[in-house]
Amino acid sequence: MLRKISKTFFKALTIGLCISSGSVLSQTLPLSSNLVGFNTPEGEKLLFESKSNEDFFPLSMQFTTQNNQAYCGVATMVMVLNGLQIPAPEVPQYKPYRIFTQENFFSNNNTKKVLTPEVVSRQGISLDQLGQLLASYGVKVNVYHAADTSLEQFRKQAAANLKQPQNFVLVNYLRKEIGQDKGGHISPLAAYNEQTDRFLILDVSRYKYPPVWVKTADLWKAMLTNDSSVNKSRGFVFVSKSL
Repeated sequence: MLRKISKTFFKALTIGLCISSGSVLSQTLPLSSNLVGFNTPEGEKLLFESKSNEDFFPLSMQFTTQNNQAYCGVATMVMVLNGLQIPAPEVPQYKPYRIFTQENFFSNNNTKKVLTPEVVSRQGISLDQLGQLLASYGVKVNVYHAADTSLEQFRKQAAANLKQPQNFVLVNYLRKEIGQDKGGHISPLAAYNEQTDRFLILDVSRYKYPPVWVKTADLWKAMLTNDSSVNKSRGFVFVSKSL
């Protein structure tokens, strides 16, 4: 009975993720055969069988769509900061309640010293800038360039992180290396399935792709690519509350 109830719950949650924030997954781009869409029976099963999914629930509660095509990093950071329950700015339309949004993320003066929203809208965010922007909110940040680590180390560290609450994994990767359209992208990881060696990416460009399960080796290859804007490899970031 518990298994049946859990499957029903995951199915309902999947549907909720698909239709919230105005995203219609039936209109997204088709997936290549190496990816498993979360909005499929197989995708649901991978989550249900995952033993490393502590981040799925807090992130799914904050799951959002990036405001423009350069704001993947901002949307991802907003999800993570809200998931960590970091003190947020007041939002006029929700006063007196507070929450991070893509509109108020840069209201922190320390954040603007790293990058301004105008610059991000033009050129996006590099891996190191992602770490610096997060650190401007006083959270603990560890930045890993893929070229400085290894596939095995990433798999071990990321899977362990996803078994623990109150910390998150953000990935910076080149889409075409996992069989998707075009350039660099940033999104959070929500779960790891041990049996299939796949990570679940909660893709914040929800108008373009659904969340997908990607093979670890493919994701690693996509992070190992060079970001020409800084001449460094892409990679991943761990974020948690400062002690």
